[in-house]
Amino acid sequence: MKKAELIDEIAKVLKTKKEAKAAVESMLDNISKALKKKEDVTLTGFGTFKAVKRKARKGRNPYTGEPIKIKASTRVQFVPGKALKDAIE
Repeated sequence: MKKAELIDEIAKVLKTKKEAKAAVESMLDNISKALKKKEDVTLTGFGTFKAVKRKARKGRNPYTGEPIKIKASTRVQFVPGKALKDAIE
């Protein structure tokens, strides 16, 4: 399901597609802002989004085989909730 399809599904519950788009955009923006502040976002029954730091590490260039340094970074981790796990089984 793409973002536009999600908006269409939410528009069936709300009055207009414009309201649905605003709701989806607001939710995604707020999740992004919280993760940027390194806060966890827990949607009970659905899952938890976490910002996780990755340490700097050594890697290898797959073309030349020479060692390279990979910088430390932050990635998003999603841990599904029990209700979501049960729903997809």
